[in-house]
Amino acid sequence: MAGATIGSIFFNSGKTDYSYPPPTTGFTTNQTSFGINFSPNYGWFVSDNVAIGASFILSQNHQKTFDEDGSNGNTFNRDISNRFNIGVGSFARAYFSNPGKFYPFGQASVNFGIGSSSSNGFYFGGGNKSTYDGKSSGDFFANAGLSFGLTKMINKHAGLDFYLGYNFSYTKSTFKKITQTDIGNNGSIDQTSTSEPTQKFTNHGAAIGIGFQIFLESKKK
Repeated sequence: MAGATIGSIFFNSGKTDYSYPPPTTGFTTNQTSFGINFSPNYGWFVSDNVAIGASFILSQNHQKTFDEDGSNGNTFNRDISNRFNIGVGSFARAYFSNPGKFYPFGQASVNFGIGSSSSNGFYFGGGNKSTYDGKSSGDFFANAGLSFGLTKMINKHAGLDFYLGYNFSYTKSTFKKITQTDIGNNGSIDQTSTSEPTQKFTNHGAAIGIGFQIFLESKKK
């Protein structure tokens, strides 16, 4: 069986308006994001109803956020970030019955890999301008999932997967950020600071998904 995730390219664009009672001026936050997530898999049936296999993970995400002053439309805060991940994984799938065109299944999977991220931008505050640039090192991620679903056969060798599942994810990275501050916004750098925090992120979530599988006939001996 060979397959991949469907719907792995996305683009989002959104805007949030903030308003306050006078004399405080409101502002608008604009955000756009784009990503490509590709996860092909290949498995082998070790019995009539059980398959084990491997997967490959490749993802690239880009996000841009900027805030505009409500009174003059000037941008006073902007951030551009990018993240890239690459990894491998394994899975085991068991089909519970063979009723015809619908095949219920349960699947467990784990994957892990490495990545990198970057962020740069600027912000104004108190008459000062600060610019920053940061990159991560030693990014690591690991995911584990359990799902249940149905494979609907659309012909003899191909089927669509519909599933509901639980996912656990863990990410660790060390992000080095250099900030330069122009006090009074007169074109000169007056202060430079460096921070290098290590970030650990865990997440529990539910997922509803669609995929496809191609079932190949075994080689005749």
